[in-house]
Amino acid sequence: MSEWTQLLATARSLPFERHDIAAQLDSRGCYEMPLAEEFGFAIKLFHYASRHHTRGATWHQRLELFVPLDNRVLFQMGGRRVELHPGDLLIVDNLKLHQVVDFPGFDTRVIVVSFLPEFVYSLGSPSHDYVFLLPFYSALDRGARVLSLPKHPLASGALRKLLQSRFLESEGTLQRAGCKAHLLELLLELARRFRVSEVVQWEFLRQQERSLRLKKLFDHIQVQFQQRLSVADAARMVAMSQPQFMKTFKRVAGMTLVAYLNHVRLSNGSRMLRETSLTIAEIASAVGFADQSYFDKRFKRAFGETPSEFRLGRGRLKSSQRSTNPS
Repeated sequence: MSEWTQLLATARSLPFERHDIAAQLDSRGCYEMPLAEEFGFAIKLFHYASRHHTRGATWHQRLELFVPLDNRVLFQMGGRRVELHPGDLLIVDNLKLHQVVDFPGFDTRVIVVSFLPEFVYSLGSPSHDYVFLLPFYSALDRGARVLSLPKHPLASGALRKLLQSRFLESEGTLQRAGCKAHLLELLLELARRFRVSEVVQWEFLRQQERSLRLKKLFDHIQVQFQQRLSVADAARMVAMSQPQFMKTFKRVAGMTLVAYLNHVRLSNGSRMLRETSLTIAEIASAVGFADQSYFDKRFKRAFGETPSEFRLGRGRLKSSQRSTNPS
């Protein structure tokens, strides 16, 4: 039996939950998952299905690996769309806005491995431990980094053992040690596959520095997303020239400032469609769109359906959940 087949057999014994992370997204689309400082690691087992998963782009500070098990997935990272097939392990470009794209017939289980960089490498770590993180920070603009697990038994075996340690062993020190050991085994295979020896540590540090320089701006947009914000004003806020700002912002966010502002406004609009009874015109105005027709157009492009269809779909989903979970 191949390592990939054994991995699928292990996954069949584990519970997968419907993908619903709406409550963990802030107004910027930042996906906050609490991770303990002493053990900054988690595995989520999600079941994605068309119209039955949280839609909209997200980003986060933690690093992430994404593996569909059953069927294909369309994954958007910044301006790049990647088609994944069962067993394709994607190294997520976590700081860029990313999302799973819905399509008719979409239905698959997914393994998502998340961890803080400090879980693997920190200032007190041996210098060679940095190699484990290089696949996440190298060649960011050369295309998506995807590894086919069915073709790489060592990586498949490492992920299988990681699942077994996390879900099938008793919680405690030995379980945590096993999780870290098998995660490092998997990261080592990724480092070997993507040949990152030419990348030096300063590139990793530069990427972190870029994100920190823009933090003041991201915090401002989180609160004042409905207000107009020019490139000149944004550049002045982070003490950069306009050309430097535009280059840095797109490198960090994966899109222009205007596209990012639209994303934040649409994310808030989708939240208000779910949680309030305001009219669509009122929501469009509240999140900073000059007219409802433009809001409708941008919303459909981002979510694949109009605001009214989105709101109707949420109502149907709640009705379905009530009928299958009677009190």
